[in-house]
Amino acid sequence: MTGETMPAAAPTKATTVRGRPRLSLTFTARDLLNVAIFTVIYFVIVFAIAMLGIINPLVMLLTLPLSVIVAGIPYLLFLTRVKHAGMVTLFGVVVGVLYLMTGHPWISTLVTVVAALLAEAIVRAGKYRSRWAAILAYTVFSLWYVGPWIPLLINRAEYLNSPGMQAMGPEYVAEFDRIVSVTALGIYTASTVVCGLFGGLLGAFLLKKHFTRAGLA
Repeated sequence: MTGETMPAAAPTKATTVRGRPRLSLTFTARDLLNVAIFTVIYFVIVFAIAMLGIINPLVMLLTLPLSVIVAGIPYLLFLTRVKHAGMVTLFGVVVGVLYLMTGHPWISTLVTVVAALLAEAIVRAGKYRSRWAAILAYTVFSLWYVGPWIPLLINRAEYLNSPGMQAMGPEYVAEFDRIVSVTALGIYTASTVVCGLFGGLLGAFLLKKHFTRAGLA
């Protein structure tokens, strides 16, 4: 009838509230494209810097934390594109699988997936709109760097005699055994956390306009 108003349509599950990502786990083509693009960028940056470790074990221990800092930029940029719950976890799963394909142990992939789930929980707690949640999420996700060292802690002799290590040559293996001690790995783990936080802060600072545009406060 004339003058009557139609009742408002009920919101669907896919409806966003004040720009917040929907909770449905149905990924769109854009979601998957963003995950694919930023995973590749992240992987290439980390892998390229890590390759400097073939020079000697000391260079390896020094450059890996550097890669944590640099990789914070594409990761934080990826978080500004997150419009769907589960994207952060998928990002970590793909990273873990890529490194598994390059020779990392399966336990490293498991650690990466767990770190990704924790990062997802953090950004979810920040309702996907918290700058500090994004920074903390990257710090936690960076703990996957510890994963590849777990086999060394479990069985040092087997690790040093693995085909990958033996391919580096006896001099490299001997220096590795001398430098990469349990104490050194403890310092390395602590530096990973610090560098993860610094990488997150650096990424948020450099991408301030992107964060503002995405509505992250």
